[in-house]
Amino acid sequence: MSYFSYRNGELHAENLPLSAIAKAFGTPTYVYSRQALVDNFSAYANAIRGNGRDEKTALVCYSVKSNSNLAVLNLLHSMGSGFDIVSGGELLRVIAAGGDPRKVIFSGVGKNHEEIRLALGHDILCFNVESVAELQRLNEVAGEVGKKAPISLRVNPNVDAKTHPYISTGLKENKFGIAYDEAFSAYRAAAGMPNLRVVGIDCHIGSQLLDDAPLLEALDRLIDLVDRLEGAGIHLHHLDIGGGIGITYDKDKPVAIGDYLGRLFARIDRWRAEKHGGAPIQVMFEPGRSIVGNAGILLTEVEYLKHGETKNFAIVDAAMNDLMRPAMYEAFHGVQPVRQRDAAARTYDIVGPVCESGDWLARERSLALEQGDLLAILSAGAYGMTMSSNYNTRGRAAEVMVDGDKMHLIRKREEPGDLFRLESLLPA
Repeated sequence: MSYFSYRNGELHAENLPLSAIAKAFGTPTYVYSRQALVDNFSAYANAIRGNGRDEKTALVCYSVKSNSNLAVLNLLHSMGSGFDIVSGGELLRVIAAGGDPRKVIFSGVGKNHEEIRLALGHDILCFNVESVAELQRLNEVAGEVGKKAPISLRVNPNVDAKTHPYISTGLKENKFGIAYDEAFSAYRAAAGMPNLRVVGIDCHIGSQLLDDAPLLEALDRLIDLVDRLEGAGIHLHHLDIGGGIGITYDKDKPVAIGDYLGRLFARIDRWRAEKHGGAPIQVMFEPGRSIVGNAGILLTEVEYLKHGETKNFAIVDAAMNDLMRPAMYEAFHGVQPVRQRDAAARTYDIVGPVCESGDWLARERSLALEQGDLLAILSAGAYGMTMSSNYNTRGRAAEVMVDGDKMHLIRKREEPGDLFRLESLLPA
């Protein structure tokens, strides 16, 4: 189903013309489809139910870093989602959105003392530990507050996700997780720490995976390690396979969620039947991009058209501070005009007003444009707003949720005064 489609030559979000959103709230503005979010989360929930699981045996923990707007989090919470966080701030966002901290897993390589205390105080589900040094800190802080910290180790299985090197996280050279060959001894160390409770195992090998073969390879490595741990008397209650399933940005053809989960559950069921008498183990997932990525677009206006001898530029009011992925990863995002024109197209680079040559959103796109036209930058729901900045003292974009023919402002546009409100002058 397409949630952003043309009707009578005008691009709509669900049943609402995007031009109406620009008129009401200006540009640049992130626009999300509520129905897309519901359907994308349901793809996981339906596959879980279809494979005979419930929340006790399979839990989706949405990756907050992909899009952390309170309305998005609240909607997913209402559908039964847990949450994967990487900071104390994200935990407070989940709580502010009505989420249950007891369904939160805390990942990330650099958890500080205050974040650990905060998470322990809210009785989160689990810490995904990424180093032996972190184990020691967790044991220390948990002892100070009189609690036992529930932990799993994020194991780095050294599996190539075959994705962009900046979003590959499962190889030996990546900063994430504990090396597979060191994980057994790390688990034994954790089991001997008085203020830790070992409950699970975790891995996440990368993002924007179009094929589930690397994920299933990583699963096999985790299964082997779980069996070794069981033999040593360390019994785990859950297995977290991470996230990473990709979306369509251009001509990408990602694996269907139902097909991937079906193969994964079949593999787990065979293993539990053969080695553990059919005893279940809870399975966790950490999807982000596959839920919110194609549920959002960035709406922007053409400020100027600049035609040159070797390049044509469409200079828009959105910039690299609004959508960092093209400048950071050379990532591809589709571009569509909000109103289709019956005119000759030219090839344009879509660029912003930021004072950097890296400030571009799309290159060499064939478009029929005039100054003042609106453009939709597609597949911008994940890692768009969350990675945005105030570079050049530019306020971050507004965010709008569309529900059928209704639009809801879910984040106001930042004004210049918002950006320096926390700053102060030196004394005279």
